[in-house]
Order: sequence, then structure tokens, then C-alpha cells
Amino acid sequence: MAAVNPLKITDVILRDAHQSLLATRMKTEDMLPIAEKLDQVGFFSLEMWGGATFDACVRFLNEDPWERARQLKKKAPNTPFQMLLRGQNLLGYRHYADDIVERFVKQSCDVGIDIFRIFDALNDFRNIRKALETAKKYGGTVEGTISYTVSPVHTVERYIKMAKELEDMGADIICLKDMAGLLTPETTSAIIKGIKDTVNLPIHLHSHATTGLVGMNFMRAIDAGVDMIDTTISSLSMGTSHYPTECIVAALKGTEHDTGLDLDLLHEIADYFKEVRTHYAEFESDFKGVDVKILDSQIPGGMISNMENQLKEQNAIDKLDDVLLEVPRVRKDMGYPPLVTPTSQIVGSQATLNVLTGERYKVITKETRECVMGKYGKLPADIEPSLLEKVSDGKEIIECRPADLLEPEWETICKELGENFTSDEDRLTYAMFPKVALKFFDTRGKPLPKKTPAAGAPSSAPSAAPAPAAPVSAQGAAAYTVHVNGKPYTVQVAPAGSAPMAVAPAPAAAAIPVATAPVAPAGGGGQAVTSPLPGSVFAIKCQVGQAVNEGDTVIVLESMKMETEIHAPVSGTINSILVQEGANVQTGDELVLIA
Repeated sequence: MAAVNPLKITDVILRDAHQSLLATRMKTEDMLPIAEKLDQVGFFSLEMWGGATFDACVRFLNEDPWERARQLKKKAPNTPFQMLLRGQNLLGYRHYADDIVERFVKQSCDVGIDIFRIFDALNDFRNIRKALETAKKYGGTVEGTISYTVSPVHTVERYIKMAKELEDMGADIICLKDMAGLLTPETTSAIIKGIKDTVNLPIHLHSHATTGLVGMNFMRAIDAGVDMIDTTISSLSMGTSHYPTECIVAALKGTEHDTGLDLDLLHEIADYFKEVRTHYAEFESDFKGVDVKILDSQIPGGMISNMENQLKEQNAIDKLDDVLLEVPRVRKDMGYPPLVTPTSQIVGSQATLNVLTGERYKVITKETRECVMGKYGKLPADIEPSLLEKVSDGKEIIECRPADLLEPEWETICKELGENFTSDEDRLTYAMFPKVALKFFDTRGKPLPKKTPAAGAPSSAPSAAPAPAAPVSAQGAAAYTVHVNGKPYTVQVAPAGSAPMAVAPAPAAAAIPVATAPVAPAGGGGQAVTSPLPGSVFAIKCQVGQAVNEGDTVIVLESMKMETEIHAPVSGTINSILVQEGANVQTGDELVLIA
């Protein structure tokens, strides 16, 4: 029987599947050998870019994400390539000026992206208009995307209204993005039917398997007339990932919705990725089954595996359950934002800080402050008054489109990079992640050091760089790592007769080694400003001898990709700065002394 209304499939194996299960660590070298087979299947599209892949390429894999897209396009020229784009956030964690958005979207078209799934974390569609218009201007197909969540203010009627708004904006396809697997069969049917009755565009459904409801939801969506769904090859499916492609193909075979895809070819591809998965065992999420409790925490698949990784790096994995309980409390306080990048990171990081510091909102990240104050757009509901009071400091919440307040950025980026990096791609990479990009430019094309795997570990698993041999300075001093009471310290040893060298805690073994010697001598004592959390020093906002007032920002830490401002606890004069930018610090480490 010929299919009357064949279901179209987008396979997310090259992006969301490994983002959800393997902390986005899959390398291009593991994608290229199977790309031609993927191209032969006949998918509606392959999602292979965007989301966290850009960040992971430059931060962890020493890969150029633009080059990944080009290489894959050469191997798979026939299947449309799809990316996930965060509207005005692009692929970063803040809003970018319109000139950056336009250049980034154009460059993405140039390297082979055909379909842009564009969303805003708050469903504030003012924040996707520029990216949508630019993608269409340069020939791209746009999926206007609704971020699905559950709260007292999110109703079926509200989602149908959003779909109509996206159609009026010029979207080519409506995507319902269920990033945490929160849909239920009845709700799925109601929303898809409602949108079908209201909007004259194809509907694409994206959902995760986390809560175990996805198979039932898909069948109800198919019965309600959905046009496309997202699945992934079975060997990287389920858990926090997606429903298996092969299951949908088999279930619909011979029906009016028959996909027409070749199961034998899909089996061959599944066998390939079964082997590839073993290369990334150290990044595997401990979550491998079904957890209906996610209906309460609402944490999306990719966020769980990355949160586990971040807590492991901070030796706090035992706090995971507490963090999962804290997430919905923070989300309610912040006006029920959907949990999708960047709001998932913002809410998740704030919840983690609340747990690690032992006090709710003792430390508030810069991104939490900006989100509450409207710099990411309009929140769906009212903000908890006590949190708003703590964050606002008497200032008014932003009501306009946040990007309207931003000055053009491109010329500034060009000046900052000078003649060192002049390609548009490098400049755009720098615009997304300035400090990370500079480190990447320095190591690009060079093999990363590998450690010897522990017994039983896959030999090809990616790993953190080992500590280097003790570096020797021009004065003959050498740096060594020693352990005292289980804590690592970097010690600089100088020849006899030379001035004594300073001692500071060594960076964690999994981090890139950085200098940790004081910027200024620590003589004279004073009140110590200590780190309230583990992280790295993102920026130093003071100088030795500078007068500061209580509450002034003296250090900015980066932890879990979020920035946290550290304020002076007293007024006085900066006596010593005990860390350098890039240094790794632990909770309680002294950062600055104020006399």
C-alpha cells in the first residue's frame, strides 16, 4: 500500500543525540565515515550543527565547528542539513547585536546549513525575528519554534496562539520543541490538532525519551496530522536522548504514513554508532532509563548529562539529587521560564549554587540577574518579589526587545582581533566565546595530549590533558604539583639564594593547567575575599592599591559556563591579588586581600 501521507524523519544523531547522552563530545572524525550512508537514507533532514556543538568543538575538542559543517556537507550533499539556533543568543549564552546575528546566520548558510530551527528560550518571538529574516534572506528554510514547558501559565491555547504568531512572522514550518520530554499523549494530540486547525504550515515535533512517554506521544501526533518528527539511530537513543528511528520506520511500514526508509540501511548505521559510543564512555550519563520524576524537575536531556559532568568536575556529584529538587523552585521564582538553552543553564547553575553554598541566592550569577531584569526577554510569569528585590537594586525591568539596547559589535570585534585572525568565521567564533576562542586559536591544528586510559577504559576515549612536566622559568625556578592532606598545590622551587616563590592551589586535574602565582605579593594581611564556589577566574576587576567600597565587584568567576561576580565584603584598599585570570579555584580559596 502506497503511503498517502508519509511521515518525514529528521535524524538528530549528529547533534542532539550525543549532546544528550555524551555531553556533546562526539568528534568529526567519528561522523565522517558514516556520513555517506546517512545521506542515502532519505531523511527529511539531518540535524548536525548548533545547540552545544559549536561550544564543545572549540572548548573541548580543539575542532573548528565551521570546518565540521563543510566536511560533512562534502560527504552528504543530498540531505538537507539542519541546525538549532537560539535566536538572538545564536549559539552563545547572551544576546548579540543584530550585526552579529546577520553575519552569523549568513555564514551558516555559506557552510551548508539548509534548515534553521530558531527558538527563543522564553518564547519571546521579538528575539527570533532578526535571525528568521536573515535565514530567509539567504535562502534558508525556517522552523519557527515553540519551546514547550508546563506551568500554571502555559496552556494549550497559548501554544496555538504562538504558532499563529510564528506563521505571521514568516516561518516556513512550525516546530513544537519538547526538550525535556514533558508532553503527554492527550496534550500532544490537543496541541497538534489545534495548530493544524489554525495554521497552514507543516508541523515538526521534537521530543526526548526521558520520561518514557515519547512513543505514545508520537503516535498521537501522527494521528493528529504531524508532518515531521525527530528521532535518532537506536544505538544512541532513549535515556535522555530520543526515540529510535528504526522503531518509527518499522511501526509505520505498510500504513498510510509509511516513511519509505530502508530498515536494513538503518541497521547498518546503528551498528556503526554502537561502536562509536564506546569511544566516549567517560562522558556517558548515569541516566540510562526512564524517570517520570522529570515531569517535576523539567530538566531537558542535554542538561542532565552536562550537569552531571559539571558536578563531577567539582567533586559534588553527590549533590545531584538536591540540585534536581532545587531546579523547579528556582524556575518558579524566576517566572516559569522554559528550561532550554540558555535558560536551562541559568536556572540549573543557580540551583547548583544554591545547593553548593547551602543558602538560596547567597550567590547570584550574572546571567540570573540579567534574566530577571529582562535582558533575555519577557519572562512568562511574575518573578518572586524577594528575588526581584535582591536582584534589581531599585532598577526597572527592561520592557523593550533586549537587542534594541545593544550597540553594533562587529567593528569592535575586528579591532580586538586585529590582523591576527581576519576571517569572518574566526571573528564570529570569537564573538561567541572570546576567551575560549583565543585558547582554541592557539591550539588549533595541534594534537591534544592524551593520557593513558585506566584499566578497562576504551583506548580511544577523549580525555583531559595530563599535567605538563615542571616548567622552568628564566630565573631557573621550576613549578611542581604536590599534595598536602589530599589537596593539590603548585609549588615554584627556585635555586638557593633567590627570592622565595609563592604557593597557590593547583588546578584540578581535569582542567587545562594555568599559572596560579599571585599577581602581587601577599604581605601585610587584610580581609580575605574568598571564592564561594569552584570555578575559574574569568576577570579581575581591581588593582593593587585601588580603593574599593563594600559591594564593589572585584573578581568575576566562571563556573558551569555562567559568570558570577564576587563583591568586596568591606570597604578598603586592595592589598594583594592572589590569583590570575584563568586560574582554577575551589570553594574557600582566597582571591583578594583588602586592607
